[in-house]
Amino acid sequence: MKNKILLSAITLGLLSSTGVYAAEDLSSMFSEGKVSGQIREFSISRSVDDTRVDKDDYTRNANAIGGYLKFETADYKGLSLGTALYTTNGFGLDSPRDDYSEVDPTLLGKDNESFSMLGEAYLQFKYDNTTFKAGRQKLNTPMAGADDARMIPNLFEAYVLTNTDLADTTLLAAHVTKFAQGTFGRAYGVGSLLGATSGYSAVDASNQVGDFENMGTYALGESTSGVSILSATYTGVKGLKVQLWDYYAHDIVNIIYGQVDYSWNCLLTDSVKPFASAQFIKEDDIGDKQLKAIGGDGEIDSFYYGLKFGAKVENFTAYVAYSETGKNSATDKVNGAYQNAIISPWGGMPAFTQGMVTRHVFLAGTKATKIAASYNWKNFGPDLKTVLYYADYNMDKNNGYTNGDTDEAGFDIIYNTSFVKNLQLRLRGNFSNDFYEDAAGDSVSWDEYRFIANYSF
Repeated sequence: MKNKILLSAITLGLLSSTGVYAAEDLSSMFSEGKVSGQIREFSISRSVDDTRVDKDDYTRNANAIGGYLKFETADYKGLSLGTALYTTNGFGLDSPRDDYSEVDPTLLGKDNESFSMLGEAYLQFKYDNTTFKAGRQKLNTPMAGADDARMIPNLFEAYVLTNTDLADTTLLAAHVTKFAQGTFGRAYGVGSLLGATSGYSAVDASNQVGDFENMGTYALGESTSGVSILSATYTGVKGLKVQLWDYYAHDIVNIIYGQVDYSWNCLLTDSVKPFASAQFIKEDDIGDKQLKAIGGDGEIDSFYYGLKFGAKVENFTAYVAYSETGKNSATDKVNGAYQNAIISPWGGMPAFTQGMVTRHVFLAGTKATKIAASYNWKNFGPDLKTVLYYADYNMDKNNGYTNGDTDEAGFDIIYNTSFVKNLQLRLRGNFSNDFYEDAAGDSVSWDEYRFIANYSF
């Protein structure tokens, strides 16, 4: 009850600050509001095999408990408000915490300290088939997303307008001004091409977490006017979904993303349901000062495509996926290796071929293949799903990050318990082979295990 009162007070302050004043029914907006959230415990252990000169093998671990608490008002004539507090708190950590060969950095804040933040604070207005949402919020779009892979997701300050007046069509227009990196982004370092092509900053992701930064400042170290987004999604044909997105990142890059998904019943038997998907990304620079600031030549002219084909047979699903990213020349590599790479600095990672950890797919010249299979055991009683996958990355010599090919295998076991309602237990593992290889042929590989408990309410 105290938490609900606290969040209501925060929301009331937001209401006042926006200049929106409800009259007689203001109290009922709050009294009929709802509280939701999630409590999350996350443990991770990574055993690293590092064969580079003057490097040692190590195992790093981390444990954290946290989650979020959210309050949403009821709407009054279409108007509603929402706030959410996010927190992560480490326990059982080795000392010193900021020794990243001992303590994994992806569950906590700077220097592996605990922290809390007001991650969502928005106003929402609905009228007929149109919704407008403004303020701090979650976004889940192909090239800008929450990427909720550890304790706290990525969050955004944005203005989002959606409309469904056209039959079977969702239209979206948005402008995003700020980005607050979640804890997973701390996996990437300073001046990182890998970070910029994996969903995070090209400047420094390891020391940025939880702060709402200008979109350009976070991505490339130069303030910009943000990212404007337009999209259309069509589902008017049975089994078909078509989506097209345009991200105009002012003074940085224009990103066009497209995806088509289609599923159908097998002609021989209805028990087999094949599906196929295709995706593409086209990027062109629209300003070069930001890339020059981090050592690039400012040019981006990149293209990526991915294909996926699979089938579902009752509770069993399997697929194979393939993708390619355009190649760099030797000159491109010298000039920063960005020209034919796909940059995605704001949490977007839609590639069909991404691994649990390995995100080399957007590095220039990468040819990637992934196979995966899952089974839901519900017919045997438990609400249990198991997933196995293997991904292989053929790396071009001018990719700009690693000097050799890499691959990753992994599993995911998800159990929605029957003994505690809304409690999900999850065990994940990924086994990366030659994630990074230096010019001498020495490499970094690892075995990683994660245990996650999510209680949602």
